[in-house]
Amino acid sequence: MRIGVLALQGASAAHVDVLRRLGAEAVTVKTPSDLDGVDGVVLPGGESTTISFLLDSNELRRPLAERLAEGMPAFGTCAGMILLAASAVDGRPDQRSLGLIDLEVRRNAYGRQVSSFEAPVRIAGEDLPMHGVFIRAPRIERMGEGVEAVATLDGDPVAARQGSVMVAAFHPELTTDRRLHARFASMVMRRGVQAA
Repeated sequence: MRIGVLALQGASAAHVDVLRRLGAEAVTVKTPSDLDGVDGVVLPGGESTTISFLLDSNELRRPLAERLAEGMPAFGTCAGMILLAASAVDGRPDQRSLGLIDLEVRRNAYGRQVSSFEAPVRIAGEDLPMHGVFIRAPRIERMGEGVEAVATLDGDPVAARQGSVMVAAFHPELTTDRRLHARFASMVMRRGVQAA
């Protein structure tokens, strides 16, 4: 199982570390050829507008979109959630989304950098809460049909999944709790088994 972590800008190294600890072969993705042989991809936190522009300047948007359209699993955290969502409220007009999960999200909805916070989030189907690190986090404003809540904070969804795409408004890679990454790795593994 080979999982790529988009490494154009933002917190890619922490995702690589978590995935390797889970037993996956984790590699960074900076160019189209880096996508070769990758079974799944993580779109990390960072600045969504900057990452969007770098996808274009590095000629990665089209090959990444093609692989994702073929069903390659993706996991987006914070800015990655914004990039994967169908639409972003308060986004720049020239910012382009990949539009792979039927969500409307609001950028920086929990406040700017100084308003960052940590709080326990509830993971669907599990009793033990997960420590959530929210840094300039987006908020899920609307979930479309077929989108399931993966985690909630005070009853509001903060992680979601639709088909082969999972997203989180917070940063699970900044904690020792690997459950969301493990869920994503399972999605990648199941997809590989189905394709074999």
